[in-house]
Amino acid sequence: MQTNLIVRGTAPLGTLLLVLLATAFSARVLATQVIDVRLWRAPDHTRVVFDLSGKTEHRVLQLENPARVVVDMDDTSLEGLLTDLPLANTPVARVRSGIRKGTDLRIVFDLNAKVSPKIFALAPNERTGHRLVLDLFDDQALVEQKPSGGQGPITTKSVEELGGRRDIIVAIDAGHGGEDPGASGPKKLREKEVVLKIARKLESRLAQTAGFKPVMIRDGDYYVSLRGRRELARKAQADLFVSIHADAFDQASANGASVYALSTRGATSTAAQYLADRENAADLVGGVRLSDKDDVLAGVLTDLSMTATLDTSLSLGREVLKEVDKIAKLHKRKVEQAGFAVLKSPDIPSILVETGFISNPGEAQRLATASYQDKMARAIQVGIEAWFFTHPPAGTLLAWRRTQQTREYVIVSGDTLSEIAYRNGVSLRALKATNGLTSNTIRVGQTLIIPDA
Repeated sequence: MQTNLIVRGTAPLGTLLLVLLATAFSARVLATQVIDVRLWRAPDHTRVVFDLSGKTEHRVLQLENPARVVVDMDDTSLEGLLTDLPLANTPVARVRSGIRKGTDLRIVFDLNAKVSPKIFALAPNERTGHRLVLDLFDDQALVEQKPSGGQGPITTKSVEELGGRRDIIVAIDAGHGGEDPGASGPKKLREKEVVLKIARKLESRLAQTAGFKPVMIRDGDYYVSLRGRRELARKAQADLFVSIHADAFDQASANGASVYALSTRGATSTAAQYLADRENAADLVGGVRLSDKDDVLAGVLTDLSMTATLDTSLSLGREVLKEVDKIAKLHKRKVEQAGFAVLKSPDIPSILVETGFISNPGEAQRLATASYQDKMARAIQVGIEAWFFTHPPAGTLLAWRRTQQTREYVIVSGDTLSEIAYRNGVSLRALKATNGLTSNTIRVGQTLIIPDA
């Protein structure tokens, strides 16, 4: 059977061919493109994020001999190379790509360790476009062997094992991280980097105080879900959860530091509600699947234990706010409340410290300096310690000290440890032993227990 192609009109055949080629090229341009590929290492998994120009159908395969994970994306092309991804300290030895079936993209992750892959797509939001997220979770047996400090499941000795003198555990949460940079300030200053530096300084300071044990929720540039942060604090058996942030607003004139506690009803101000909404949206940027949502949270918050936890959070928050007031301008002179998801632990007192407005040029300049970061860390530390010295949890070293001591002394400017020991008629050695000091270093505002002579 013969088929005749009838061309009507006066257009030459060459023109028609150009139209057909242009149509084919246009269809190719409209196909989804992988604009960028980013990789972060977290304590228990490696996250790979594909930034896409649009939606794509995807599949993930896990193959052996050799071990590799394969990601296929239909009708998708790749811009750029995959050779500059930071693969050090990850289970990925090499990443390569190719085209299959003429239009589909295949990306292969050659592995040097066992992993469990999970992949999910994220819709666009106000900060990012379409994304495909691949999580390569470490082998569970290896994770359980990792040390604490944010590197795996954390175990804490019981009160009985420590003879009733356990440390007060403070979970320090540096906000945002990894896929989620948080707020941005002048000169590419990013919230996730500033708050991690402050958190590390706070960790260092608390670690030097007898009776306290700091635990970092995030100790690197990776993202932890809001629910995951609460769960890590619970695994650490924390007595306090403190989340550190740097505020942002659409007006550069906004300024001042703040301290927040949870509200189960409504926010105490419009600004508090705005901030809570902004922080609660972090999971949309950091990449959390619907299955990660805490759908029983509303029921948990009705537990009667929440009342006592909130009272403690507000009381402790006031001590921290009082110290922050000494080194920074306050946005509000009282502890505010809003529905921050990261603070919704019914059994752990929790506060959120906004260290300043990173969107304000003046405050951003201070937040970027190591000296101001250290001042902020010290203010938070002194506030935390001041509250726990007067409200020590049962079974802790601080609680035991209160049963042993008859006198307390608050250090003022010019004091030395040897002079304090001499004035109170006790030996320097006894004074250091009672307060768990390993050196003669003391600081203004620190409370010492004076032992019996």
